[in-house]
Amino acid sequence: MDVKALKDIPPWEWPDGTGKMFLDILRDGQAAESDRLLAAELAGDFTVIDDELVDALLAILRSGGESEELRGKVAISLGPILEHADTQGFEDADDVPIGERTFHRIQESLRRLYMDAGVPKDVRRQILETSVRAPQDWHPDAVRAAYGSDDAAWRLTAVFCMRFVRGFEEKILEALDSRNPDIHYEAVCAAGDWEVDAAWPHITALVTSGKTDKPLLLAAIGAVASIRPHEAAEILDGLTDSDDEDIVDAVFEATAMAEGLSDEDDEEDEPRH
Repeated sequence: MDVKALKDIPPWEWPDGTGKMFLDILRDGQAAESDRLLAAELAGDFTVIDDELVDALLAILRSGGESEELRGKVAISLGPILEHADTQGFEDADDVPIGERTFHRIQESLRRLYMDAGVPKDVRRQILETSVRAPQDWHPDAVRAAYGSDDAAWRLTAVFCMRFVRGFEEKILEALDSRNPDIHYEAVCAAGDWEVDAAWPHITALVTSGKTDKPLLLAAIGAVASIRPHEAAEILDGLTDSDDEDIVDAVFEATAMAEGLSDEDDEEDEPRH
């Protein structure tokens, strides 16, 4: 099967041997760049990722002879498995499709490459954005340095990373006032992820203004549910009549999440006898 055909097929329906096909394409320096880019993008899916594919992806990421686009695509592809392994741990080998040594090898490779000033800027940015999905001790300093940059791209990366690295509530609030729409969006997501209560007036204003762009509105809807779950239903109620199905779906999903969080809070507040 042509690798391009797989893009339109759900991963759980990919045929046997798909992982091996990705591996062969990634290792073939003579393969079409478009095929290698697509293989790198798809290889991170949990249905195929394993130790051998990770090694092939890391080999590309380390190689200065590969294109910046391909190296960046590889970095992004490693993100989901890195986060999953960090969240699940390795007590049960069936929970994670890669080994613990491979997990640590990904972390160390990303750290070394990020610290290498010879690696192209955009690749380093994508490496940082991926690596924070399994936070380590070096990340806070890296995020602070990126946020302090005069380069808008680095500042955007920093605010994205604040969604995963704790301790940046003040910077998240500052970034909510950014005129850069991408930074603003990431700040809204980060405020929701860390339940930054001081962001509540800003977030609710986005939800109720009627003028908020759709992607930002969807992010704000989710943030409302996380920050003050007890008040989310009242704030979101006006959006249930939207003509946009995505917005309505987001409201129902956020409301359900808020109800679950509210129930958890109520249980924690119950007196223990």
